[in-house]
Amino acid sequence: MRGLGMAGAAETGGAAVSKPLDDDLRPTPNADYDAWVASFRQRAGGYGISDATLRAGFRGAGYLPGVVKRDRNQTEFTRTLEDYLSIAASDERVAKGRAAFARHQSTLNALEARYGVDAEIITAIWGLESFYGERRGDVPVISATSTLAFDGRRGSFFEKQLVAALKIIQNGDIDAERMTGSWAGAMGHTQFIPTSYELFAVDYTGDGRRDIWSEDPSDSLASTAAYLSKNGWSRGTSWGRELMPGDAASGNVIQPQPGGPRFAVTSNFGVIKRYNNSDAYAIGVGHLADRIGGAGPLRSTFPPDATGLTKDDRVTLQTRLTARGFDTGGTDGVVGPNTRSAISAYQRSQGLPATGEPSQELLRTLR
Repeated sequence: MRGLGMAGAAETGGAAVSKPLDDDLRPTPNADYDAWVASFRQRAGGYGISDATLRAGFRGAGYLPGVVKRDRNQTEFTRTLEDYLSIAASDERVAKGRAAFARHQSTLNALEARYGVDAEIITAIWGLESFYGERRGDVPVISATSTLAFDGRRGSFFEKQLVAALKIIQNGDIDAERMTGSWAGAMGHTQFIPTSYELFAVDYTGDGRRDIWSEDPSDSLASTAAYLSKNGWSRGTSWGRELMPGDAASGNVIQPQPGGPRFAVTSNFGVIKRYNNSDAYAIGVGHLADRIGGAGPLRSTFPPDATGLTKDDRVTLQTRLTARGFDTGGTDGVVGPNTRSAISAYQRSQGLPATGEPSQELLRTLR
């Protein structure tokens, strides 16, 4: 499984639109990769993969240099919880979540009754993983997983994903041509990796296929509910809640960002982390689920950042930069690549060193 990535790892700024694959995500000739695939074909029978499946799976597949680049260049920094929640529970994601919940309420309620997992939690995971299906990924999974298995940094893991993906094709759940996902092979509305798909995917619609790629999200949502249920979800128990001063600190209390909100979390918080082992992700899912269900924003405040700017200050900075023609790509208070580029462009226009760094002084010059 994976967390907030495709659905909005960068700053927000409008819904995703379909676009062609980047050139580095198209098959590129690579003799060493071809030799690895030939070797894999020889041992694939031992995994139970038929020759027909291999031919179908690798027809048109190839080495994707962009997959290796993305795997090696994953950002190491950790966002603050405040920044993470600004993205995970943005006004747009909350509004679209409420609309998606309304559209699919009968299915979601039926899943809650069957699996015991709150309908809002299922919806929130859908929202974080693919922006309610808008950003499912269009990279061929066989090419992606075989490229990463060949590359070797996590070769054993990705060979398992490749084998699982081929078995999914062999089982008839999806044609190889339609099996697409993220650059790392996560698939469908709720971004199942192939081995998790094998263990937990559900044919909820009863058409004989566990089709998490369909425009109809029913199989994906059911698969997510099944995943959480089988990993220990406790029916009728919330994920947790924000603690205010004076509240009884019952249960396990966490404060991921010093000086920020505290949360009392339950065992179901840990089950969400089985989907993505991150406190921020689990709080993001829980808080977004609460917002989809009608709750308001967190009541506690976060401290100023290292530059002394509050979120309101950063929103003001983005708003004023954009008004002057230096587009920050959104005004969510999250200082990411778009905002830094806008700051640098503004600084150059003023004859200042183009540091790209926000500051109180920069904010003052924009008043």
